[in-house]
Amino acid sequence: MSWLRALRDTARSGMTVERTRLEPLIAVRAAVGLAIVIGAGLAFLGPGAAASSAFGAFMAAIATLQQSWRPRPVLALASGLTLAVSTFIGYLVGSSQTGLFLLLLAVWAFAAGLVWAAGPTAGIIASGNVAIMLVTVTLPTSVPQAAGHAAMIAAGGVVQTLLIVLFPVRRWGAQRDALADALAAEADYARRLRHYPVASFDPEPLMKARDAATVTVRQARRRPAELHGARGLAERIRPVLASLADPAVGAPAEGPARERVRELLEAAGAVLDAAAHAIRHGDPVRPPAPASAVLKAPDLAEVFRGAPLRAARRLAALLDDVLETAEPGSGRTADPAEAMLRPTVPALVPLVLKAVRAELRPGSPVLRHAVRVTAAACAGYLIGHALPFGHAYWAPMASVMVMRPDFTQTWSRAVARFGGTLVGVGVATAIVRLAQPGMYLSGLLAVVSAGLMYVLMRTGYAVGQAFVSAYVVFLLGMGGVRWDQTVPDRIALTLVGGVLAMLAYAVYPAWETPRLRTRLADWIAADGRYAAAVLGQYADPAGARRADVREALLAARDARIAWQEALERAEGEPVRHRGLSRAAAEGAGDALAALGRNAMLLEAHLPDRAHAPVPGAAELARALREATEAGAKAVRERRVPRWDGVREALAAPYAPQPGVVRGAAELLLDSLDEVSEALRP
Repeated sequence: MSWLRALRDTARSGMTVERTRLEPLIAVRAAVGLAIVIGAGLAFLGPGAAASSAFGAFMAAIATLQQSWRPRPVLALASGLTLAVSTFIGYLVGSSQTGLFLLLLAVWAFAAGLVWAAGPTAGIIASGNVAIMLVTVTLPTSVPQAAGHAAMIAAGGVVQTLLIVLFPVRRWGAQRDALADALAAEADYARRLRHYPVASFDPEPLMKARDAATVTVRQARRRPAELHGARGLAERIRPVLASLADPAVGAPAEGPARERVRELLEAAGAVLDAAAHAIRHGDPVRPPAPASAVLKAPDLAEVFRGAPLRAARRLAALLDDVLETAEPGSGRTADPAEAMLRPTVPALVPLVLKAVRAELRPGSPVLRHAVRVTAAACAGYLIGHALPFGHAYWAPMASVMVMRPDFTQTWSRAVARFGGTLVGVGVATAIVRLAQPGMYLSGLLAVVSAGLMYVLMRTGYAVGQAFVSAYVVFLLGMGGVRWDQTVPDRIALTLVGGVLAMLAYAVYPAWETPRLRTRLADWIAADGRYAAAVLGQYADPAGARRADVREALLAARDARIAWQEALERAEGEPVRHRGLSRAAAEGAGDALAALGRNAMLLEAHLPDRAHAPVPGAAELARALREATEAGAKAVRERRVPRWDGVREALAAPYAPQPGVVRGAAELLLDSLDEVSEALRP
């Protein structure tokens, strides 16, 4: 992609306004918290203290609106306290000498960039702390005042925390939505299988549901029982649906058995939808009576034989368990000891440090991001002081807030921030000139602007930035700063900060395109280990560990998501493909998705421990593992992978005989051949 096209596409994406689900009650609660701290600050301590507490409450609310499964009070409190500490340290250093503050800014910005290794929520909170620190260190005039301002910032975070605890909005709503989305995705999958028996399934909803099911110890004791077991059942239903529909291991492609399969899949979709609706809203489960009748039809043994019959019966049993689990007040209890536990905030510190240390290596995208943020923030700080404007902190603040570890987000956010600033500052300035608001009315307008930002922030960065800009204008006006002292400065310095962010990525990029082959190779190896782990269950049913299959499946899903995210980022980069064209990437990705699906077909029919070992399964598993490891190495070295070992294992005299294992293994080899064909020059 050319630079001109990349600039055009990123600008368009940055200014896009999306239709998304709004959460007005949560936004109102956040705005009320902001109003409380601003009102109390103005009434008892003056505009300066009110502005400090407003920044703390404002950033604490933004932290709670991030897509994180950690409890919202913890996010709000962590944001407020860390911002207070940053502000106090910043004043202690910056009040004595500009050079020392520049050094502190470099250290803080570099640390904030590295924190992205712990995830986007931590990265956004850290970036916000650096940006707001640049503003708040200019408010106090002495160390006691700095301590007071830091205390007010912390108080703003505490107020938001208390409001979340005292007035919860749709408790467990995010977890309910994640689990309901997973069940709804499987319902849609069942219906698609009726018409396309080898349809693919994106595991992202199941992965999101797994993240949502990972809770703290306190959450585990309070979690509703219906959120405890349905996810595991959904994981087991998916391979059963696929094996029932696929003619290779299920019912024939035509005939009465195929018609019954279509009826079963339609009924399964209806039942899963009913369970999803019940979990999402906390209502009783109301499965359609016709669907239940189809799933419990007494003539299944007359229509199906062998593997299809086992799959049909297994599907009916699993769906019964889903309905029982999803029923509120059904008597089922969630044992906290069985929950997947999330580490507490203190226990999270060593894990974050470990993740950061892992990124301190040449070529790390996170390390490059930290270097870019540091350079842009320091350069913006120096340029802001050199230019004949006031409020020099706006340039580095804009750089820190728009920069992300990937090209598309950084450039699109830079464009959106400038566009949103123009609109927000323009509208707020017009209001100030017409209404001439006083101190309290300016505070009220600031709260309204922030509330609208909370409501609409997920519709697009440009929309949110427009309201943030208006919020800052009204907040500064609350302290008596005239509009003509802020508007030109903010627009010019926002442009400077955005340009610095864009130049930093252009000069020191971290392109995803050259790493696509590595991501693809990782996915090949992970899929191979998953398929080999499933075959290992057939080779030794009595001694095999089922946990090995689960761990390999999760690793394969992570590799697939990493590939998809890398491919999406690479599509917007202005660099050559360097050996992996878009067509080759799409073909190889489709083939590997089919490989994972074929391994899932085998998993649907895992033998019990009393079953005899399948002859040749062990040799086939070993050949598959070795071939995919060698194939992954070949992809990294820009060679076309070969699968001779797997082909020889299937042709050997000891190979599995015709049946589920043989049929699925042949499908695995076909998928591997498709990978090679897609990568062939």
